[in-house]
Amino acid sequence: MIKNERQYAITKSQAEKFARALERLTSQPEKTRKVHPLLPKAEADAIRSQLADLRAELEEYQALRSGRGDFPEITSVSELPLALIQARIAAGLSQKELAQKLGLKEQQIQRYEATDYASASLSRLREISHAVGLEGPNDGANSKRKNGNSSGVGRGSAKARSRR
Repeated sequence: MIKNERQYAITKSQAEKFARALERLTSQPEKTRKVHPLLPKAEADAIRSQLADLRAELEEYQALRSGRGDFPEITSVSELPLALIQARIAAGLSQKELAQKLGLKEQQIQRYEATDYASASLSRLREISHAVGLEGPNDGANSKRKNGNSSGVGRGSAKARSRR
């Protein structure tokens, strides 16, 4: 999953490189190839598969950024880290902006997200969930985001807050 703008830019660049490589490979005449005919086909299939994966990640990130991302219902604690990251992106917050809201350094949010919040305390997880607009079943009516939209704790799509 793409977690920040830097990863988004890198993934976008890699997808473009894969697309160009696929174009070069498929435009090369078979007669000029000095390998078994199945090898270029296997290589093209591998590139197509990787390109599809990269494009899916890009589309997911773009959907979250624009508020079109759908959150599945959280059914276990192990799903919380992904929901927090998705909610942050959908709220229009960068890792730096979330850190500022919490009085932390950006690197701490980066570490939390890189390790799926493994080192975060329960109180810190609650602070983060409130900062990104998630409310659990005991935090608010019907597990809704603070702005009234369904969150990752419930069902529905998250709306990106406008940046200030």
